[in-house]
Amino acid sequence: MFAVTVDLVVLTVREGELHALLVQRGLEPHLGRWALPGGFVLADEDLTAAARRELGEETGLDGPGGHLEQLGSYGAPDRDPRGRVVTVAYLALLPDLPTPTAGTDAAEAAWLPVGRHGLAFDHDRILADGVERARSKLEYTPLATAFCPPEFTIAALRQVYEAVWGEQLDPRNFHRKATTTPGFVEPTGRSTEGEPGRPARLYRRGDATLLNPPILRRNSSS
Repeated sequence: MFAVTVDLVVLTVREGELHALLVQRGLEPHLGRWALPGGFVLADEDLTAAARRELGEETGLDGPGGHLEQLGSYGAPDRDPRGRVVTVAYLALLPDLPTPTAGTDAAEAAWLPVGRHGLAFDHDRILADGVERARSKLEYTPLATAFCPPEFTIAALRQVYEAVWGEQLDPRNFHRKATTTPGFVEPTGRSTEGEPGRPARLYRRGDATLLNPPILRRNSSS
């Protein structure tokens, strides 16, 4: 057998932590183990369409909004005990979503904090690659806003960076960088209401596709 599958690294920020969407396998191989959502590509199906379909079938969630990009391909000969299977992985970054519901091939679906979970197949590697891609892209692109609702505060945006990078940022320094980097964010003219403390200004994503200057991690090798 030679087949093609799609797998999804779906990341979001929940309660200040970076979470990945995982499913507990309801079928062999690896029955009962956690894995990335995904499955086989149908003969008449586009890869991206297959990714969106599998996400819905296994978790009950609609195809991801926010940001979706192809992460890479994985084709080690022994990665799947069923035979020769090459997978094309996708990375999705999106705002917090409701609790998923297990579907056709999954016994359970859940948001779990990012870490090594002993995932089925080679999914630990794929997840790690997706997390590192997200961390890197937050330095040079405005994709941190994909984790935010359409309007957000600078404090909420900073919390995204802290959750994805796993490091604390200086609030004043980050506010200055975010609001002065051309095209990163733009003010909406509105402020938060009904929250304790001083109202905070609301922003939306700007029109930049690259951040210049970039916002770098302390331990960035770039």
